[in-house]
Parts: sequence; structure tokens; C-alpha cells
Amino acid sequence: MTGRAWWAGPAESFGMLSSVRVPAAASARGVLPWAPLVGLVLGAVAVGVAWLGARYASPLVGAVLGIVVLAALTRGLHLDGLADTADGLGPLRGRERALAVMRAGDVGPFGVLTLVLALLLQVACLAHLLAVDGGWPALPAAAVAARVAMARTGLRGVPIAEGSSLGQAVAGTVSRSWLAGTAVTLVAAVAAGAFGASHDAPAALGLVAAVCLGMAASEALFSRARARLGGVNGDVMGAMGEVTATGTLLAAAVLLP
Repeated sequence: MTGRAWWAGPAESFGMLSSVRVPAAASARGVLPWAPLVGLVLGAVAVGVAWLGARYASPLVGAVLGIVVLAALTRGLHLDGLADTADGLGPLRGRERALAVMRAGDVGPFGVLTLVLALLLQVACLAHLLAVDGGWPALPAAAVAARVAMARTGLRGVPIAEGSSLGQAVAGTVSRSWLAGTAVTLVAAVAAGAFGASHDAPAALGLVAAVCLGMAASEALFSRARARLGGVNGDVMGAMGEVTATGTLLAAAVLLP
């Protein structure tokens, strides 16, 4: 890290993964290692808006506002990655054709269907969680877990899909010790936050389990992308984040009492 200001990594991460205006980033080295911090900040803003919407209108209104805020603060990049990945992985086509479809820029039927279903699930599950005691921490937990799943793609040895400039730029930028420490911190923070909000141990354990299930879903997507595409690219990273967030919210809605 010699020669780099202490704020370079977070600035690079916020600059690429959010709509926050930061000083121009010199590289992409800090994007994935600091992604969970971005998730924490964006998740905190989103859950604040969602709580206010639920408090002064209804849980459904709050849920819609919370998801809209998250999408706006990320410029919809992760949702776009989810749609492109669905188009690439959905139909039965070869690797080169799948990558070409993902680079095309337009969204096909598989992408549209996946995007609509994911957003509906996120809103429906969050509306339920906002209506139950201690359910609101699920949104920031899902936002941070999504970025931890994305950071996982920066581990050394993770294959990069052909032609992915972003994948090449962030390859090997995340150490296993950093990722493990971040994951443990996330689990501890989720448990503490859920218990503090509900004063109920089963609820805290349920939210921790929901985060684990959400990340397991992203691992399934990662395995599929590696087999079909030969590795990960920017679209797959975004899709892993959205799958993690959706899976976490869905599991939390089922598991929380």
C-alpha cells in the first residue's frame, strides 16, 4: 500500500459501486476489499428511508422506497448485471455466444423476467420484514452481505471470464484473511443488530441464517458462471450481489418470527 493515501481504497470503492461523487480513482485495487463498507453506508441510508415510509405510510410503501433508494445509489449497475447474467446463463448457448450476449448492452426476455421477479421478491419480503418487530436490520444486512459476496470474486485464483477488463483489474485484490475477517464481523454485527432491535435470540439467529443462505445462493451462481462463462466478469459480480440480497431478504422473511 506504499504511496497510497489511506482513503484511496474506500474512495475507489464508493466511486465505482455507488453514485457518490469522490475524487477520481487511480486504480481498481480498492473496489472489492472496501465493497462491504459501501454496502453498510448504502444499506443504512436505504433502511432509514424504508423505516420512515413504513412509519408514515405503510410497510409496502417503505419497502418500495428502500429498494428504490438502493437502486438509485448504485445507479442500477448491479441490477443491470443481474439482467445481463440471466441472459447469458439462461438459454442453452455456447460460452462465446453467452459472453457476446452479456456484452451487447440490451436486455433479453430472460433478463427482464429475472429482474422483475428479483425486485418483486425484494419489495414483498422487505414489506413483511418492516411489519414485524426487529425485521428492519435485514435490509442493511442484505446490502453488506451482497458486497461481501462480490468481494469474494477478488480472491486469488478466481478465474476471470474472457474479455473482462474489470475482472482483470480486481483479480487477486482480496486476501482470504481479509474476506474471512469481514465475514465474521458481518455475522457478529447482524446478530447484535437483530438482537438489539428485537431482544429475541431466535430472531437474531434467524437473520444470521438468512445471511448465510443468501451467500450460499451467490455461491451457486458463481459455480454456474464459472462453468458456463469460464469465470467471472463485472456482470456476474453485480448479479452475485443481487442474488445474495434477494436470498437474504427472502430467507429472513421466512425465518424471522
